[in-house]
Amino acid sequence: MAELHDLTLLEQAAAIRERSVSPVALTTHYLERIQRLNAGLGAYAQVDAEGATAAAEAAERRIAAGSEGAGELPPLLGVPVSVKDTWPVAGLRCTAGSAAFADRVAPQDATAVAALRASGAVILGMTTAAELGCSSYTETHAGNAVTPYDPTRGAGGSSGGAASGLAAGLSAGAFGSDGGGSVRIPAAFCGVVGLKVTRGRISPEPGGDPAGLTGPGPLGRTVHDTAALLDAMACTVPGDPYPAPTAPGTTFARYADRAPGRLRVGVLPDGAGDDPQCRAGSAAAAKLLAELGHEVVQAPATRTDEYADAFKVVWAMLATGVAVPAEREGRLLPLTRWLRETGRGYRATEFLAALAELRQLARRIEQRYSAYDVVLSPTSAVPAPPLGATRDDDDPAAGFARMLGVHPVTPLWNITGRPAISLPLHWTPPTPEAPAGLPVGIMLAGRYGADGPLLSLAAQLENASPWIRRHPPVW
Repeated sequence: MAELHDLTLLEQAAAIRERSVSPVALTTHYLERIQRLNAGLGAYAQVDAEGATAAAEAAERRIAAGSEGAGELPPLLGVPVSVKDTWPVAGLRCTAGSAAFADRVAPQDATAVAALRASGAVILGMTTAAELGCSSYTETHAGNAVTPYDPTRGAGGSSGGAASGLAAGLSAGAFGSDGGGSVRIPAAFCGVVGLKVTRGRISPEPGGDPAGLTGPGPLGRTVHDTAALLDAMACTVPGDPYPAPTAPGTTFARYADRAPGRLRVGVLPDGAGDDPQCRAGSAAAAKLLAELGHEVVQAPATRTDEYADAFKVVWAMLATGVAVPAEREGRLLPLTRWLRETGRGYRATEFLAALAELRQLARRIEQRYSAYDVVLSPTSAVPAPPLGATRDDDDPAAGFARMLGVHPVTPLWNITGRPAISLPLHWTPPTPEAPAGLPVGIMLAGRYGADGPLLSLAAQLENASPWIRRHPPVW
């Protein structure tokens, strides 16, 4: 018999509005699953059972009032979601994955969190994040976030807990963020959908880096769920460092219902370090796109060494921008300490030069791929690696270089600001350790500002090759 978490986010929202499912019962269901399963997954850093239950009760009262003509109900009323532990949620600890901030409590919501609340969503708690969002794995002082398809393998980062919890049925949707692949990589490793939106689409308040690399992004089990979450999260406030793209003129959820039309898809060539399963997944996706009527052609490659040096300077300088009390620096993980020490060694002119280099590179990449509506590649060069395989506490510089080798393409779309989405379109064969196989994410990058058309294409692919019935053993 189907359980409540078998329903998609939109199905849960509809069931609540139809009064066939109670928000309190739904929230209780997820809280019980978190209590039972989270220890083996490391998905949640903090669970707010009291706050989630109170929000669910308020949703029930609002539904009762709505049935008496009290006004239109918000679209995600009563639906339980999670928030990544790098984004403030009023009254909850916001540790940013670090022992240095273990006792920090957020005084108010981030703008995008407030927007998610306004949509009616119930916040279950804070999901485990890589320390200060610095790494593409989520292995922290508090524990490791793993993929529910094989708990010996990492969930990716920095939104690892968000993807792990979503894939294991511990939330209906997830609020993550992406600065170099931090939504898409965990989505790929955990078998869910992860969307990096166009730069400026969702306010980064209270943050906002000068490079424009990082911003919030939704994770969902389906493309339609992900589009609905984007509708809830999309917002801007005065003072945002980059102007918001032109509004799409309709909801992103409606884009997911539209046919994308015939598109020109550029397929990136295989990388030297690509796992055969990632190559196979990309080839299968290209074949499927051609069968769906799209023009599929080979696109030129982009090498990691085109951006690695400038990206390292900017990434290290951004790490130094986090105000860590001097007496707590020793609590930081080796990679974070190395990034901050490296960043302090750069002069302001070197930082500005690196920013200028990334912006020049962004223009070259835009020209290189201007002939394509969409660019296709594996999200990651490998499926989820074993825990500790990417991390190198003895030589953090080597670990940083290894990260770029694991996901060489994802930073391109942060540098350009383009939207990009990871879809779980391919799976490795089953093994004793991963009896359901490991998910392999396939990434599509759209034109700047074209989040809606990108979601249309993603939904078409999902309809042609659905993954909703694939579940990890813990499901």
